[in-house]
Amino acid sequence: MKPLETLDVAVVGSGPNGLAAAIVLARAGRSVEVYEAAATPGGGARSSRLFDSDVVHDLCSAVHPMAAASPFLRQFDVDLCHPEIAYAHPINENTTAYAYPDLDRTCARLGADGARWRRFMTSLIEHTEEITKTLLGDLRHPPSPRTAAYVASRALTTIANPFTGVEAPALLAGVAAHAFGRLPSLVGGGIAVLLSHLAHTTGWPIPRGGTQRITDALVAELEAQGGRVHTNARVTDIRELAHAKAVLLDLAPKGVLEIAGPLLPPQYRRALANVRYGPAAAKVDFLVSEEIPWRDKELARAGTVHLGGPRAEVHAAENAVAAGKRAENPFVLLSQPMAADPGRGLPGKQPIWAYAHVPHGDPLDPTDAISQRIERFAPGFRDTVLASRAVPASAFEAYNANYVGGDIAAAAVTVRQVVGRPVLRWDPYRTPLRGVYLCSAATPPGPGVHGMAGQHAAERVLRNEFGYRLNGRTSPVS
Repeated sequence: MKPLETLDVAVVGSGPNGLAAAIVLARAGRSVEVYEAAATPGGGARSSRLFDSDVVHDLCSAVHPMAAASPFLRQFDVDLCHPEIAYAHPINENTTAYAYPDLDRTCARLGADGARWRRFMTSLIEHTEEITKTLLGDLRHPPSPRTAAYVASRALTTIANPFTGVEAPALLAGVAAHAFGRLPSLVGGGIAVLLSHLAHTTGWPIPRGGTQRITDALVAELEAQGGRVHTNARVTDIRELAHAKAVLLDLAPKGVLEIAGPLLPPQYRRALANVRYGPAAAKVDFLVSEEIPWRDKELARAGTVHLGGPRAEVHAAENAVAAGKRAENPFVLLSQPMAADPGRGLPGKQPIWAYAHVPHGDPLDPTDAISQRIERFAPGFRDTVLASRAVPASAFEAYNANYVGGDIAAAAVTVRQVVGRPVLRWDPYRTPLRGVYLCSAATPPGPGVHGMAGQHAAERVLRNEFGYRLNGRTSPVS
């Protein structure tokens, strides 16, 4: 890696947050270089033609409610395809719960719980902009009392479970399981509040052509602003970037310690070393010959399917994994890209994306466990599989170093590690090293393809290192 003689900002890591930070800084007229260890940019937002040149598979993230809602990513011209059913949750062989983009249609399918679901969602939908802005903010600016009350009361509602049937509780439990931790919980409830109501607002879309299209749009904008991305450019020591006036690290705490540990003050170094990582994802990419043969044929129109069974079964699985045990019936999240984007494959060649929640660092090949969960609701699924590729939790870190032990959240999402993420400081982005900042999912607002951690970190850099005032729209003013 040949450094420039003069450089305003170096960014380590080209995930959505690293690229977002680079774009904000480049738009402000700063010279920016991004250094990516992998052969392609994108971090958790990459796609590949794994088995067949006609079929695109997403390597990590596949469905993007956060991208559709993100104030930063909504600026970019990415074609987001919305499936007829945002997400679905088969409960047993005879019962399935559906979350449609249309609230009325969802309520109609929930029977006696339809009115309760409507009451739960209505105020969230009416205040979605404020709620999203708060939950995707830097968590250092207090929300309005009304927003705080809405979010807190509804997070507690998911724990109390006011519903009488099985469908509505299962819908919320499946979304809460995105927290990768014990359930029920306040954090899981907060995630359920955010993601479930987005199904009825900006949606749970799939990028046309694959998640890589989000990365491609970000890279194109950075280059249009004069920035550059260097791939196959691993930074092993932060002193390699001494030519830059500021450095942003789109890295998990472990990665920060690896390249900057000896230079950090002991207290901060210990705090990073004490960051807890959470349960893991273990993934399988399938190439199948036809649509999944669901017992309930309507499931074929869902972009996302939560294979978790009833609420109690979801909770049991998540609590087992949080305790370091393999769940008897693991929670599986499955995406059918062609339900929203038919161009992702061909007749006779379709991509299926699925991961199971497993203990941190689990080395087990997840193919059998995931296949069994699919077969429960789609007998004959195995007969449609043309090819598959497994990524155990223990191997996820080789794909993306931020996924320590398979923790795709870059640090456990607990109450303590939401408030103090990754370290309890008023400015969680700024490190004790002069001009060095963090901008990964290990900083607020946490995991997801939204770019907001990068935006928040870049705003600190502009203000602290380059003396800019900001106008609230991520651009500087004189």
